[in-house]
Amino acid sequence: MPFNESEMITIKDIRAGYQRIKKFIHKTPIIHSDSFSRITGAKVYIKAENFQKTGSFKVRGAFNKLSGIKGKVITVSMGNHAQAVAFAGSKLGVKTKVVMPVTVPIVKAEATRGYGALVELKGENYSQALEYAKTQKDYIFIHGFDDEKIIAGQGTIGLEIIEEIKDIDAVLVPVGGGGLISGIAVALKSVLPDVKVIGVQTKSAISALLSLKRDKIVEFQPKPTIADGIAIGRIGELNFEIMKKYVDDIIAVEEGTIAMSILLFLERKKMVVEGAGAVPLAGILENKRRFHGKNVVLVVSGGNIDFNLIDKIIYRGLVQSGRIGVIEVVVEDVPGSLQALTEIIARNKGNILDVQHDRISKDLPLGKTKITFTIEIRDPEHLKEIFLDFKRKKFSAKLVK
Repeated sequence: MPFNESEMITIKDIRAGYQRIKKFIHKTPIIHSDSFSRITGAKVYIKAENFQKTGSFKVRGAFNKLSGIKGKVITVSMGNHAQAVAFAGSKLGVKTKVVMPVTVPIVKAEATRGYGALVELKGENYSQALEYAKTQKDYIFIHGFDDEKIIAGQGTIGLEIIEEIKDIDAVLVPVGGGGLISGIAVALKSVLPDVKVIGVQTKSAISALLSLKRDKIVEFQPKPTIADGIAIGRIGELNFEIMKKYVDDIIAVEEGTIAMSILLFLERKKMVVEGAGAVPLAGILENKRRFHGKNVVLVVSGGNIDFNLIDKIIYRGLVQSGRIGVIEVVVEDVPGSLQALTEIIARNKGNILDVQHDRISKDLPLGKTKITFTIEIRDPEHLKEIFLDFKRKKFSAKLVK
């Protein structure tokens, strides 16, 4: 069906939505971060939707959509939208069913049940779950992002930003299907037209970036990602049209930088932020020159991280930030070799986290062993000092990461 621009949502719709939902949601804080400002060279503010009810911005759209609905509703989600619809339904007296892929983390499925929804696991991914949900004719289908009221609800974040800060150069927003950035962009551009609204995606899921670049909706099969909340293979039709008109740019960031950003939120702000919520910080970290000296708001969309993975994410973040390094050393497989190596690491004030021996690889000469050290370090230069000390002592050493 051709898109009619007269159907595009306006700031009037967003303001009406805010009046409808404000008694059900938190007005989340905007926090100036001295530490992030020093790290990035910008003046950084955090819009902390990880402090929102259910742990993400999604309740805004859910309450706006479910208000006034008569009958049962069904939706599809990888997690945050599911919990939001379940929570809103429980507060508004609307029966809810949520279809989730069988691959969804158990913790997210259980959290959704905990908010009162009936949960059904179908399909290997979002697209397959969506196709199944649309066949359930006894329910009113609620789309997670391609919906006027959902978009208007998410846009209330923009109203809160404008209310607190007028001097803004750029707002960085996570992008999956496009619901969040669509609403925020309409709100911001209607009041502050010179503000740059910039979407951030993981390089593992870049449908929005490709779609705006090619001026048509492009499907992109998401790869495994830390930012699973924005791992959407196709942006919404309505979202695409709004983004074309109001969004200035889309950038994509590396998985390692997302992990480092999660770690920075934990260390510097004592905030638990999920991968999708961390991509705006990753965006500024990878584009410091572009945002240097600018007033930048990072929309932290949620904090519902999978704690079964958080140790791996922290480890990856430490590696990315240069505080964990790995060195391989090939030595004679004789008593005293390991001690000689550990003395070098200790002398250089490195902290050994893990040691692995390999005596059977095909590329190892007989009588040799490969020892792999995982070492806690101050920074990459510290790792280089240890590596050079190995070389000075005539050890066959190799920097792995």
